[in-house]
Amino acid sequence: MAVSDVKQRLMPQPVDRQTGQVLDFPEAVLLTKPVDPVFKGEVDDKYFYAGDNFDNRVYGWVCSDPTIGFWMITPSNEFRNGGPFKQDLTTHVGPTVLNMFVSTHYAGDELALQFTSGEPWKKVFGPVFVYLNSDVKAKENPSLLWQDAKQRMLKEVEAWPYTFPSSKDFFKPNQRGTVGGQLQVLDKFTNKAPVPGINAYVGLAAPGAAGSWQRESKGYQFWTKTDAKGNFVIKGIIPGKYSLYASVPGLIGDFKHSQDVTITPGSNVNLGNLVYKPPRNGATLWEIGVPDRTTGEFFVPEPEPTLKVHVFTTGDGESGTYDDKFRQYGLWKRYNDLYPTRDLVYTVGVSNHTKDWFYAQVQRCKDKQTCIGTTWQIVFNLQELAASGNYTLQLALASASFAELQVRFNDRNAAPLFTAGLIGRDNAVARHGTHGLYWLFSIGVPRNLLVKGKNTIFLTQARNSDQFRGFMYDYIRFEAPATP
Repeated sequence: MAVSDVKQRLMPQPVDRQTGQVLDFPEAVLLTKPVDPVFKGEVDDKYFYAGDNFDNRVYGWVCSDPTIGFWMITPSNEFRNGGPFKQDLTTHVGPTVLNMFVSTHYAGDELALQFTSGEPWKKVFGPVFVYLNSDVKAKENPSLLWQDAKQRMLKEVEAWPYTFPSSKDFFKPNQRGTVGGQLQVLDKFTNKAPVPGINAYVGLAAPGAAGSWQRESKGYQFWTKTDAKGNFVIKGIIPGKYSLYASVPGLIGDFKHSQDVTITPGSNVNLGNLVYKPPRNGATLWEIGVPDRTTGEFFVPEPEPTLKVHVFTTGDGESGTYDDKFRQYGLWKRYNDLYPTRDLVYTVGVSNHTKDWFYAQVQRCKDKQTCIGTTWQIVFNLQELAASGNYTLQLALASASFAELQVRFNDRNAAPLFTAGLIGRDNAVARHGTHGLYWLFSIGVPRNLLVKGKNTIFLTQARNSDQFRGFMYDYIRFEAPATP
């Protein structure tokens, strides 16, 4: 099976799951009596092989006798829901190959299609391409078929939108439009003038608030990435009214163009220079993590010692453990092992987020249903207390699952300064992901809650009914009061 250049492997058989031991949920099965003993001790779970839709363009299987490849190619993601970072299933034991057009995976009910009584709706899904290839040399080197499938995928992407569909509801190339422009970024605390928004994701989706595209399923979405100068071109856009959105790596928040974009057949819309001013109230006093909408930069533990780590083969045929360590079963349980009696304490200027910040704030559990909430601490020093103005805590979450974030300063028993309420149903912890839906909270912090010298922030996950409730943090930044 091959999902990407770095995620390829021999797979267990369906009977191996039938003879195995079901773990915390039906999808996860410990292989105890596999046909091939090399798989004994592994956990099989279809969510190991999920990926972001932006990257899920080609995946499939290779048979060595006869040497045949079976591939699913998706030349366009325009009909998929949830935008470029929406994760979904690809392939799994069977052999099974999927093409998920619409789902709530890694998002929850917020992404479910919902209609009012009598509401009209129409959407074209596909076409997608099932590609079979063969090469006698692939018996010794199966990666040959993978490399060929990648090349075919590029051809199909170039050929999109297709001209052959006869349905009047499928828009042909001459019935679509194009939009382009340049995205720049202006953060007055890091640059005096706008700089290019490099490698930003820019897209058109249904009109809405900034970031609303990640919860949108009914309409079409069209996404691309900017170049080294922030330039972008989106082709093949179905006529309609859209908002233009963007997400820039290294910056918090979401960009939305101030005006809607109307596409007509054959139109070529030049939006010119667009400037994104990311959320910012004051200078950075300290920060934890990298603002990339994932928890991947934080500490990801090794799996439980009793479980065998599955090994991937890269696209060039070399074997090795793929560094997506989070695609292993039961990592959330390791929090109990690492913090058996006392929760995580992170000291700014001393701790290292790659080693000292656990990838998910989960519960401390005795069993599946006996859990207690956790409270993490961030300890930091203020050399001076500002004479006026409020401080700001910028807190970005990469995932939330039936959880409630409460924030307190210097008194863990005080009423919370901030509570998010019960949020999230993306279940990314159980599904071995580094992100679900993105959340950003800009929390004003009154001066009277702080002191000169040592301060402590208490981050509490207050819901504790089961082991999968919790958060994944993306990035935390503490800002000084705004200056005139």
